[in-house]
Amino acid sequence: MFSKKARNIVLLGAIAALLVAVGYWNISPESFLEKPVAQVDENAIDYYAINAHSVQYLPDGKVQYEMTADKVEHLKSSEITLVTTPDLHMYRGTQYPWHVQSVRAEVNPDGSEVELIDKVRVARTDEKQRETIITTTRMTVFPQKQYAQTEQAVRIDGAGGTTTGKGMKAYLKDGRMDLLSNVRGQYEAR
Repeated sequence: MFSKKARNIVLLGAIAALLVAVGYWNISPESFLEKPVAQVDENAIDYYAINAHSVQYLPDGKVQYEMTADKVEHLKSSEITLVTTPDLHMYRGTQYPWHVQSVRAEVNPDGSEVELIDKVRVARTDEKQRETIITTTRMTVFPQKQYAQTEQAVRIDGAGGTTTGKGMKAYLKDGRMDLLSNVRGQYEAR
């Protein structure tokens, strides 16, 4: 009947057909569709520092600012830096710095915008020893522009009285603050 050679060819052909069939069933059309992208942890921290201290200088060598913080964390996915208890002295080349504090802060990737969050306090004593203290719950600071703003309730203590309002634009270089609405003042009579 069949020769040994023909029987081996039929047997190898059957094995090959079986392997092709198994391969076909294992390769389903779904396997060619895009695989779901692995989820990225938005809160993954790629580096951090404890008890951080940073000093930035102006081109002329004067101190622009000095900052300390309990913790600084950099988020890998968004490039945002989270700062715990920032304490910043913004000298801007002068000897009378603005002293900025808050419970926490978020700094955008290029450092041009800082969001101060919870118990925000901005204080300054000028050359005549007059103290100005600004308090609010949230404030956005643009360090290069020496400008800050908030839409939250604001309290300004200084110049012999207290002024409150809702929303503020602060021009730190000029020492000027514009309250946007609901402005009220209480001053000592001398």
